[in-house]
Amino acid sequence: MTARVLKVHPGDNVIVALRNLSVGEQIDFEDDSYELPYAVAAKHKFVTEDRQPGDPITMYGVLVGKATRPIKRGEPITTFNLKHDADPYGLDKKQPYSWQPPAVSDWEGRTFMGYHRADGGVGTRNYWLVVPLVFCENRNVLILKDAFERELGYAQPETYREQVHELLSLYKAGEMDVVKKMQPFIEPTQPNHSTANRPFKNVDGIKFLTHEMGCGGTRQDSGYLCSLLAGFINNPNVAGATVLSLGCQHLQTDMIAAEIKRQNPKFNKPLLLFEQQAGTEYALMAQATKETFLGLTEINKIERKPAPLSALTVGLKCGGSDGFSGISANPVLGHLSDTLVALGGKTILAEFPELNGVEQELINRTDDTDKAQKFITLMSTYSAQAEAVGSGFDMNPSPGNIKDGLITDAIKSAGAAKKGGNAPVTDVLDYAEPATIPGLNLLCTPGNDVEATTGMAGSGTNVILFTTGLGTPTGNPICPVVKVSTNTILKNRMPDVIDFDSGPIIDGEQSIPQNADALLDYIIRLASGETITQAERLGQDDFIPWKRGVSL
Repeated sequence: MTARVLKVHPGDNVIVALRNLSVGEQIDFEDDSYELPYAVAAKHKFVTEDRQPGDPITMYGVLVGKATRPIKRGEPITTFNLKHDADPYGLDKKQPYSWQPPAVSDWEGRTFMGYHRADGGVGTRNYWLVVPLVFCENRNVLILKDAFERELGYAQPETYREQVHELLSLYKAGEMDVVKKMQPFIEPTQPNHSTANRPFKNVDGIKFLTHEMGCGGTRQDSGYLCSLLAGFINNPNVAGATVLSLGCQHLQTDMIAAEIKRQNPKFNKPLLLFEQQAGTEYALMAQATKETFLGLTEINKIERKPAPLSALTVGLKCGGSDGFSGISANPVLGHLSDTLVALGGKTILAEFPELNGVEQELINRTDDTDKAQKFITLMSTYSAQAEAVGSGFDMNPSPGNIKDGLITDAIKSAGAAKKGGNAPVTDVLDYAEPATIPGLNLLCTPGNDVEATTGMAGSGTNVILFTTGLGTPTGNPICPVVKVSTNTILKNRMPDVIDFDSGPIIDGEQSIPQNADALLDYIIRLASGETITQAERLGQDDFIPWKRGVSL
């Protein structure tokens, strides 16, 4: 490692440790010297000047907290000497904003091989989707999942079933001593995902969603679920859909059909609607099986064709964040986002609780005053709802975040916002609103990994970039989720989860633009179907709708 420490912004009064620093160690940095009164773990920060209770702590050039007790020069900030604080925001504080787009001549003319839809969208995958309108249909969805995946070659390898079979055989043979003494099973190098035995070569998969909504909650919840499912069906990665309904729930088949058309008047994909209360379960399932199979034969006729990079809609997400997130992987996503925006593509930055403290910067970057006000309203309403149940945004950092240096929500947020780069904000979206305007979009979702990625896919992403410093297997049923590690140690420890490594930035081996260019190259290959993500390889199809109302 070429450096021991880093200051993120010239105006900061904290310095980041890039490796473990010992008590008494002398740090020479920017013509100044610091003797550390305490050890500072890698990813944590120490102050550059004495701080008294109430004094501000700044990082990324913004207020991230205030001292709660005296902090000596060189002493690390912790949950014991610092509390969350952030600057107020509003339209009355809005400042002019200008942006210099990055040079994109090397990317102009580049294409990926995608699935072109009649409405103008381009998919990076060609999926058939099966969804229930109410939790009562989950069992039927899972029965269809087992039947279609096993017979058509989309099922996951049965590694653990084979292990249980071997153990059971030994048990039946009365050889329990062998079981107790045997070594752990050998881990396979990679699950086998050969497509050789798949009859539908142009169908990347059949995706089956289950959820716990559709009835028993508020009509608001059903409305959001309707918009979300319509967004999934409209997503360019989806070629057709089967919808199962019981019949008596809040969310009716005519509602989902109408919402799909409202979101996308040009919608013309195959849409199969089935209602169980029209007859027996067998009649429902037999008809759904036949019609879905026929649908698969039709979408198998669609082939990949060249598409410009402007056809990409990329989600920007972080989870399991650490103290390196805001200085390696997140800025890489920011540079990549600026590049795509300059090329005419769309990017989506979500996780509103993790924009707490950088609201004014995003307001300044939103030229349209009405959209800036929409962002303010969504943020303030969401914050008030969290406070009403005793869990404000200041309580957002998880124990894992704090352990790895993200002491306050503002520190976490300032680093998380780096995923959005520097481009102007072109649109502000509420949960499940489709992204239709090229440029950087702000999408209101929770910080929760799966609720956020679910919302992104519902708004139309065809690729999601997901940075992590601690590691998380999160995936999505219809949208490839690329796991980008903030440090190489994580990449080496969890190779079955991580797809791309931004650790070379921390190690001084690559610049942020160099790493971002390598990531964009990877995305082009991914979007073209030349490779798949680790989450896809593992079958990690996470789907959790954001339930905003109470249960009745």
